[in-house]
Amino acid sequence: MSSIQAIGLTKKYGSFTALSNLNIKIEGAKCVGFLGPNGAGKTTTLKLFTDMIMPTNGQALINGINVHKEKKRALASVGALIETPQIYPSLTTREALSMVAEIKGVPHNALEKSVREVVDKVKMQVWLDKKVGKMSKGMQQRINIAAALLGDPDVVLLDEPTSGLDPRGMSEVRDIIKKLKKENRLIFMSSHILSEVSEMCDEVAMIDHGKLLAYGPIEDIVSRFADKHAGIVEISVIKSLQDSTLKRIRKIEGIRGLEKLDARRFNLRLSGGIETQQMVLARLVKLNVGLIGFKPSSSALEETYLNVFKETV
Repeated sequence: MSSIQAIGLTKKYGSFTALSNLNIKIEGAKCVGFLGPNGAGKTTTLKLFTDMIMPTNGQALINGINVHKEKKRALASVGALIETPQIYPSLTTREALSMVAEIKGVPHNALEKSVREVVDKVKMQVWLDKKVGKMSKGMQQRINIAAALLGDPDVVLLDEPTSGLDPRGMSEVRDIIKKLKKENRLIFMSSHILSEVSEMCDEVAMIDHGKLLAYGPIEDIVSRFADKHAGIVEISVIKSLQDSTLKRIRKIEGIRGLEKLDARRFNLRLSGGIETQQMVLARLVKLNVGLIGFKPSSSALEETYLNVFKETV
């Protein structure tokens, strides 16, 4: 089982503490969102897990191996994209990825196959022999992700992978990450975009001033930190609902409000936490509304984030 673990992980720059005694263990095949304000310690944590910087104290372990003592062995199963690297604009996609593959130690006789496999994953086949400098920022980011996937890593570390992209580029990168989730990988991803975390991640870890504040499934974190008197869940149905059905939903005990997001998605504001969610879900199933999705909404995660970081936001 893939895992990353921090044990008392600390990083200081003189009198400034960027990361303070971080203890966390994440394991299994899933996507975990890493949340916190600017300067909270997210990028510092990712750099420590990839041996880009040395810790002041503590250990960073990947699959149980100390990154700073056995770097090559620990990082052999890791793909990382930290602070979006620049690709030489004069290189083609094939040339750039071949160079990275050689650095990663991909055998020469498997190099071309490895490059084609990662290019297929990010849907850049048509651009294989085009120069990187001629591509959009979104395309370049897809190449960066392809580079991280060379060597077929079990653990993927991503530092704000959609930052600075236009809506289309963001959507393309999100689709890639969703597909990676299905390939039995552990993905640890920092982001400031709460809607994409809600959409892609199974769990979240929240950090501020270098200290871990919370870690767990999104549902548990929302239940723990959101407004105790009003939770928000998003429901999805298989087809548009008639007004009469919506009225019946509004009358369900525990529902304080209903907001239509589009023809088949709605936000429900509830009067309580997990127990209320369970009761409302059971009632919706009995109503036979064609329910196909029931999850904390991005609004719920945003509310939770603001409550957790209210002193720094």
